[in-house]
Amino acid sequence: MAEASYPEDLKYHPEHDWARIDGDVATFGITWFAQDALGEVVFFDAPEVGSTVTKDESYAEIESVKAVSDVIAPLSGEILEVNPALEDAPESINESSYEDGWLVKVRLSDLAELEQLQDRDAYVASLD
Repeated sequence: MAEASYPEDLKYHPEHDWARIDGDVATFGITWFAQDALGEVVFFDAPEVGSTVTKDESYAEIESVKAVSDVIAPLSGEILEVNPALEDAPESINESSYEDGWLVKVRLSDLAELEQLQDRDAYVASLD
């Protein structure tokens, strides 16, 4: 498992999800804290490409040896892509939650929602 880290370039949701913003497209994933709490990930139940996600609502499930947990959307939009590597290697979420273990790419429908997310320092402070 990777060491605790929280990249500066991401936006964070209080439910331990992150978003990497590139124009009107965001890549979503779960934070180091979330994957550590889950333990060994064994399955990612991905949403359908073309479906929509709504900020603060569940859009997928991650199953670990400990539990099944909902994944909360940090922002709203349409699913453009699901990480294909997770089908055969869901443990990538544990090993590289910010790179190889990303979950989905979403075309954002409301850029104003970005203002409601936390920067790295605020998110890390919330963990204490």
